[in-house]
Amino acid sequence: MTTVTETKTLPRLKERYRNEVVAELQKQFEFANPMQVPRLVKIVVNMGVGEAARDAKLIDGAVRDLATITGQKPQVRRATKSIAQFKLREGMPIGAKVTLRGDRMWEFLDRLLSIALPRIRDFRGLDGRKLDGHGNYTFGLTEQSVFHEIDQDKIDRQRGMDITVVTTATTDDEGRALLKLLGFPFKEN
Repeated sequence: MTTVTETKTLPRLKERYRNEVVAELQKQFEFANPMQVPRLVKIVVNMGVGEAARDAKLIDGAVRDLATITGQKPQVRRATKSIAQFKLREGMPIGAKVTLRGDRMWEFLDRLLSIALPRIRDFRGLDGRKLDGHGNYTFGLTEQSVFHEIDQDKIDRQRGMDITVVTTATTDDEGRALLKLLGFPFKEN
């Protein structure tokens, strides 16, 4: 009987964070303890499907696309209250969201930065001023087809998504420095 030992490899971006980014941030912000260095907590990918109020089948396409992109089953978000002007009733599905943590988060971020963002037409960079005051960064993508996992022929309609990167940074400057060192393509102001 032979035993197979499974070796788990670190995600490429996580390894770079540990080897290069931590030391650079510690030197840049003069942290006394390496545990003070900001790190990623989670990435939340949210896809709103407002048209699902009129056609319930649209939510299935959003869930399928989000599961393909992130590798994790999305949570269907439902309306919390009824709004007559939008023909929306409480409990109707209106979106899908995924919270990524751990190695899955690092793999998604690596694919986002190295493959998806460069595929955007006329991409000039992300706005580096849009942090929330606590080092967290949210940006939107207008279509899901920038991810190479999505088959272009099976897209039923274009759907945008919001991506929130949550960090342990206490200020926007620390969060911006962390994201820039991880490879976020911020435009120079």
